[in-house]
Amino acid sequence: MALTLNDIRQISNLARIDLSDESAQKLLVELNDILRMVERIQSIDTTGVEPMPHPFGGQQRLREDVVSEENHREENMKNAPDEMEGLFLVPKVIE
Repeated sequence: MALTLNDIRQISNLARIDLSDESAQKLLVELNDILRMVERIQSIDTTGVEPMPHPFGGQQRLREDVVSEENHREENMKNAPDEMEGLFLVPKVIE
């Protein structure tokens, strides 16, 4: 399925994007290249190939969950313009 310049103009109009003639022509070539690649991928026979839930076989390298920094709450709160019970107080922005 190849796109035409009219398709590009319609898409840009729907997206509220103003395209110059040069940009529209460049986009037409790029999108048609992408669509050809998708058609090529869809033409591959995948009969007998089991779907993969993850490209790396579902194995994730997990690190141990350990605390790597100390609590610096008192030091961080020194910069707060206003605080209460160890929490930053900010002005109300939504009424």
